[in-house]
Amino acid sequence: MTYLFTSESVSEWHPDKVCDQISDAIVDAYLAQDSNSKVACETLVTTNKVVLAGEVKSTAHVDVEKVARDVIRRIGYTKDEYWFNADTCDIEVFLHEQSADISRGVERENAKDQWAGDQGIMFGYACNETDDLIPLTLDLSHKLLRTLAEIRKEKKEMLYLRPDAKSQFTIKYSDGDKPLKIKTIILSTQHDEFASDDEMLTKIREDVNNILLPRFVDWLEDKVKALFNDQIDIQINPTWKFVIWGPNGDTWVTGRKIIVDTYGWKWAHWWWAFSGKDPSKVDRSGAYMARYIAKNLVATGIADRVLIQVSYAIWIARPLSVYVDTYWTSKVSLTDGEIAEKIWALFDLRPYAIEKRFNLRTPIYEETAAYGHFGRECKVVEKYGKNVELFPWEKLDSVDLLKNEFGI
Repeated sequence: MTYLFTSESVSEWHPDKVCDQISDAIVDAYLAQDSNSKVACETLVTTNKVVLAGEVKSTAHVDVEKVARDVIRRIGYTKDEYWFNADTCDIEVFLHEQSADISRGVERENAKDQWAGDQGIMFGYACNETDDLIPLTLDLSHKLLRTLAEIRKEKKEMLYLRPDAKSQFTIKYSDGDKPLKIKTIILSTQHDEFASDDEMLTKIREDVNNILLPRFVDWLEDKVKALFNDQIDIQINPTWKFVIWGPNGDTWVTGRKIIVDTYGWKWAHWWWAFSGKDPSKVDRSGAYMARYIAKNLVATGIADRVLIQVSYAIWIARPLSVYVDTYWTSKVSLTDGEIAEKIWALFDLRPYAIEKRFNLRTPIYEETAAYGHFGRECKVVEKYGKNVELFPWEKLDSVDLLKNEFGI
């Protein structure tokens, strides 16, 4: 029986994502000076105001107010008419020392014995719906907004665009979980005032259909292009008017878009956020490792879909459990439980080992805070005067190991 499935995304200018990017930029700033920094930073934004709060243990000296303003400026909130301006917004800082009761469990005499800083259940997922090995509905939602961002930043077309935007895709799937066609696209994009609502709707809808969508579709792989059809229900700014939004339209905080950050509800995610946390927090590093394992399993051809669950307990280095679900798509003559046993043997899932494997104590996190943490390009860039590798958990460098282990 066929079914419909939906995922959404939000732009880098969405107020939740403003918070995530500020929090992760602060993590980066501390790690750039002191790689052993312990940071947990939460951000709240509202009308022309930013509140920073959390815990830090570090030898670094970071001007967190400047970091926040630089992020807001880069994102594009630079006009007083937005009622949220990088140069004029009020910033309050409430960062204090990390709890000694937490740090004594994380910091061990032998670094390899580093404990998990809290209990938690981390998930990783991968599927072969896309070349990025993430769910198609989420992949399309991200890429539509990244295309819109390109157009806005070029400042050549659609000059009325304001920062905030959201997207959503609904796809019809076969009972074998194969995408059949795109059913619905929703795009809400903030804009300047128009002379009339009718003029606004006409202009934005024309530009979306004639400028945005052709460029977006051109970006896609051929098998995805084939899913587009002339019967797609395209909803553009369904509320008719989208002028007042961003932090002036609503109050937002770090970590309120965790499903956008991960797999678009396909499938599980632990309820904790990633952004604003250094990698000693296993809810971040453990989830990255779980994604890495799932992605490499799918890329190897062991299964079409894989969910990995890893659980940790506070002050214990090794995970308590590893669970695997291939959703009856396994291509090997092993049960999911037997696959899990092999993962135990092949991968070191201790927090310290994960940090070292992906070089997570480098300033690589601001880039993760918009358009998803997974399905992204692993690449080397220069930040803070040094070369760092972004999205290292997206590598496929365990495929040969897995092929050998599974006899593929």
